[in-house]
Amino acid sequence: MRAVTMVSITHFWPSARVDRPLRWLALAWALALPVAASAQNADLESLRVERTDEGLLLSARLNIRLPGAVEEALDKGIPIHFVADATVMRERWYWTDQRVSASQRYMRVAYMPLTRRWRLNTSSEPLTNAGLGVSLTQHYDTLAEVMSSVGRFSRWKIASSADMDSGSKQSLRFQFRLDSSQLPRTIQLGSPGQASWTVGVDRTVDLTQESIR
Repeated sequence: MRAVTMVSITHFWPSARVDRPLRWLALAWALALPVAASAQNADLESLRVERTDEGLLLSARLNIRLPGAVEEALDKGIPIHFVADATVMRERWYWTDQRVSASQRYMRVAYMPLTRRWRLNTSSEPLTNAGLGVSLTQHYDTLAEVMSSVGRFSRWKIASSADMDSGSKQSLRFQFRLDSSQLPRTIQLGSPGQASWTVGVDRTVDLTQESIR
């Protein structure tokens, strides 16, 4: 399936020949790009990539539509896990493409019946139902609020400035999915690959300057 996503890519070009305030002068492009795309029960409404002295920063917003089976599981107290992956690749004519960087964000959504609130745990390391490890914990009053937070990414650093090469052709692959491997075993056995348990987005965007002029 082909789709068109609104993509904004911003480059910051530092220069030793200009005053420091001008080093952060941004040349930005915002246009609709045809990208390799697939989605199920989620829409990628916006994707913004910024190249700064700090590194490559990703901001995105997803509209997530939870299937009825997922909402029912959440209401019963079953935690649902989501994973976001951002991979930057460099094209090589003489060999297979090189992976420049790979970043992950793990999210766990759970309903707390005693407080009647929703809890979101976020970490750069995998989260399991046995232990949450070191993670950011946030609480929300409604399912809509917590899912809005799950689908919002703000200036997420996905590559260091040392990894980025402005002279080579690079691409970004952004993936978001419900992690079915974290579901209870009984659900895994009864619903693998079914649309009622599938939530995901997969987008590939060309990061080179020439492709977005």
